[in-house]
Order: sequence, then C-alpha cells, then structure tokens
Amino acid sequence: MKTVFEKIRDREIPATFRYEDEALMAFDDIHPKAPVHVLIVPKKRIVSIATMADGEEVLVGKMFRVARDLARDLNISEKGYKLVIHVGEGGGQEVPHLHLHLMGG
Repeated sequence: MKTVFEKIRDREIPATFRYEDEALMAFDDIHPKAPVHVLIVPKKRIVSIATMADGEEVLVGKMFRVARDLARDLNISEKGYKLVIHVGEGGGQEVPHLHLHLMGG
C-alpha cells in the first residue's frame, strides 16, 4: 500500500511543491506547525532512519542541503529554523516514509 508521500509523488494527491529533482521532493505540510513548514521527502520509500540501508546516507545528506537552500529561499535562514526527523512511532513518526521537517518564520 502506498504512503501519502508516494501518492503525492505520483500526483494522486495535490501538494504545493517547493523543490523537486529525480531523488527528492519538498512540499508544504498540510498541517503546518510554523509559518514555514516544508517536508523534504525521498521519492524512494525509506521507512525511517532506523531502517535505512548503508549507502542511503548520501540521500539523507542531500535532504539537509535542500533544507538549507529552501530556508534561504523562504527567508527564514537568518533568524533561524528547526529541522526535525521523527524515527518510529515512539519518536512521533506518523507516516512510515522518511521525511525531514523544515520549520521556521
């Protein structure tokens, strides 16, 4: 069964995209916790940091670079912002697909 992020990737659910390339997509969170709340998500389904395969750290590192660039583009870089990855149900992860929250403003 597809996750909500896979449905967004496949354009089955609309989203406001802030970034997209062959490996990653970034879009506005539908339940924002800050004036700027963007999710940065690998297109390939990786369940969580706890289950990612060796070698996928390059993709995870790219998620942080995209977050940095989006923070600049969205004018929240100077005042500061928060980056959050929830890991597992006990860590607050609601969707079993790795994602990085960029929040600020």
